[in-house]
Amino acid sequence: MSDGVLRVEIAGGVARLTLDRPEVGNAIDLPLARALRDAATRCADDAAIRCVVLTGAGRLFCAGGDVAAMRAAGDDLPALLHELIETLHQAVLILAAMPKPLVTLVNGPAAGAGLSLAILGDIVLSARSAHYTPAYGAIGLTADGGLSWLLPRLVGLRRAQDILLTNRRVKAEEAAAIGLVTRLVDDAALEAEGEAVATRLADGPVAATGAVRDLLHRNFESSLDAQLDRELISMTQAAGAEAKEGLAAFFAKRPPDFRGV
Repeated sequence: MSDGVLRVEIAGGVARLTLDRPEVGNAIDLPLARALRDAATRCADDAAIRCVVLTGAGRLFCAGGDVAAMRAAGDDLPALLHELIETLHQAVLILAAMPKPLVTLVNGPAAGAGLSLAILGDIVLSARSAHYTPAYGAIGLTADGGLSWLLPRLVGLRRAQDILLTNRRVKAEEAAAIGLVTRLVDDAALEAEGEAVATRLADGPVAATGAVRDLLHRNFESSLDAQLDRELISMTQAAGAEAKEGLAAFFAKRPPDFRGV
């Protein structure tokens, strides 16, 4: 299914969202931000969807915000940015909080809000041809899409300051070395590797995976004792159908069937 700016394909419990404005580097305008928010809501609410994949069409993953639309807005730029960013942030929050894993396949360069979306995944597979640039400083704007929250947590404050304040481009090899992405994949193998990872996650205990996602997201805001309490509650709540199937499979020496519970 496609609305002209975002392709949504669902198969085998995996929803694949493809930013689909390749002629402008998948730049994010209001229609794309709205489509992404709506697709994210569908993915979060549909129990049949067990894993979400986000990627881009064409040569780029995402060039960031649509600078042509920004220029055309003239004196209305603040209003445009407010609506655009608010809508995008709704999509980001839904994708980050949904109780199922997110895989991003970074098929090419990612800049600005595209960088934010690229590193939002729980698993981030980067094509070797990709590179990563904040881009905001070049046009006199500031970070959005959660970049100021995500980047320091992934690479540390000092590296985040360097990358954001100097608008430094990070090549794929460095991105993997500093933990900005999970790992590099040859361009020709990205699709197959992404499908394998998504299938493996979709076959897994999705409820438990979603709970672990939540624990990890709360980690930096928690004291040790608060996080221990969250782990206790999470583990107790997880002791249901998935855990029963996992334990039965372990003792029967067979692969667990988490999709069937």
